[in-house]
Amino acid sequence: DGIAANGSLYGSEFKSDDAMETDTTVLRDFEGATALSANASLAERAIEPALVMFEVHVPPSCSLDGVHSQHFFGTGIIIYHSSNMGLAVVDKNTVAISASDVMLSFAAFPVEIPGEVVFLHPVHNYALIAYNPSAMDPASASVIRAAELLPEPALQRGDSVYLVGLSRNLQATSRKSIVTNPCAALNIGSADSPRYRATNMEVIELDTDFGSSFSGALTDEQGRIRAIWGSFSTQVKYSSTSSEDHQFVRGIPVYAISQVLEKIITGGNGPALLINGVKRPMPLVRILEVELYPTLLSKARSFGLSDEWIQVLVKKGPVRRQVLRVKGCLAGSKAENLLEQGDMVLAVNKMPVTCFNDIEAACQTLDKGSYSDENLNLTILRQGQELELVVGTDKRDGNGTTRVINWCGCVVQDPHPAVRALGFLPEEGHGVYVTRWCHGSPAHRYGLYALQWIVEVNGKKTPDLNAFADATKELEHGQFVRIRTVHLNGKPRVLTLKQDLHYWPTWELRFDPETALWRRNILKALQ
Repeated sequence: DGIAANGSLYGSEFKSDDAMETDTTVLRDFEGATALSANASLAERAIEPALVMFEVHVPPSCSLDGVHSQHFFGTGIIIYHSSNMGLAVVDKNTVAISASDVMLSFAAFPVEIPGEVVFLHPVHNYALIAYNPSAMDPASASVIRAAELLPEPALQRGDSVYLVGLSRNLQATSRKSIVTNPCAALNIGSADSPRYRATNMEVIELDTDFGSSFSGALTDEQGRIRAIWGSFSTQVKYSSTSSEDHQFVRGIPVYAISQVLEKIITGGNGPALLINGVKRPMPLVRILEVELYPTLLSKARSFGLSDEWIQVLVKKGPVRRQVLRVKGCLAGSKAENLLEQGDMVLAVNKMPVTCFNDIEAACQTLDKGSYSDENLNLTILRQGQELELVVGTDKRDGNGTTRVINWCGCVVQDPHPAVRALGFLPEEGHGVYVTRWCHGSPAHRYGLYALQWIVEVNGKKTPDLNAFADATKELEHGQFVRIRTVHLNGKPRVLTLKQDLHYWPTWELRFDPETALWRRNILKALQ
């Protein structure tokens, strides 16, 4: 069981001579029409068997985590292909949540099969999608191959790369580009309705590309993957009441992808997930739940950074010449109430840090057993004073949100990371966050809108979804219900609505890792 490089997985399967001849003819014709195009670069021909187009549909009842659309398209890369499992990687602006219907169309052969979301990285902008190779016929499986990831050496300014991707009609396209900035720090603000945004990430910028809607991969001349060319979502605000969604593309280094891929193949340290009928232990990612941003050392000097530390940080990162500062801590994290906005992070476990990857490496060291606890020893500069702090880390899986309840037309869930990144959770309870509401529902008519927490139902506290489900099961059709809420801005509110179980029964949608299926359960309906 491994990466299939020669497509010989189905060699023992019996087929008639006529069928074999037909498959061979179709395969030869298709290869001649695509990969052997006279204008195709060597990198394009090498990577085309690993290119795949994603078509993603988010059902209206599954609009979780502030997802901003129901249809997405994007190019992904096959990074693992064996007899019983295939894995493709794509950006999270294409596959934003796990409750998605995903279809994969391959560039190497005209075949379309379904995929399932198996891993959403909690920080980096990528998702892993599994597909079942046995759903393909031998002709298509023989030409589809996994790309080779090349995380080292890291790209440098001035390096030549090939930008390769797919058009909507599944035609491979490539161009040669130059890396202008291999370590550009992202700074994406929160949207009006909080949704995933890339934080603590350095991305790759090129001198030329194919525009903001073209995604794919950055390869070397042999077609080895140096980075994913992924799409990022942002919201441009023109005024307090006017905003517009935009997207842009940047390169995502593959080192974080290769680390997770290895753990999935060899067996991770987290709960098992059923993938194509086989239970596989999935990886857990240890992170410091703090949003950071870089500041130039020339600016940091005016904030009290000493010459000695400037020399140490210049020696550590001669290209970046920066120091990391705290923008905020995720509410409910172990770092909350320890780190403050504006703190400069100088060292972790006595080792100087100048980029986000240094923090990630320190977190991964904890899992390797080099330290006896799950804490990081941070050296920080706060208001001119150097401090030593012991800060805890958090482990996160790649499942995303796995449970949602629809009550009276409002959709509630646990607060996702984009909400927690705002730095506030109500003390009364923060497990019932309203992420959506439906037109014409009781929630709509009585003003129970999104972006708030339900902390009480008829005087009963609802600190989590279990307590909320128990409280709403006791409510009858036509009953008036008193709700206490707390908004994202911290303002409390009390309202009353009339329950309508005839048109708006209470139900939950929950992901079952044992069967890898989403199940809809009716919690309360009109008898």
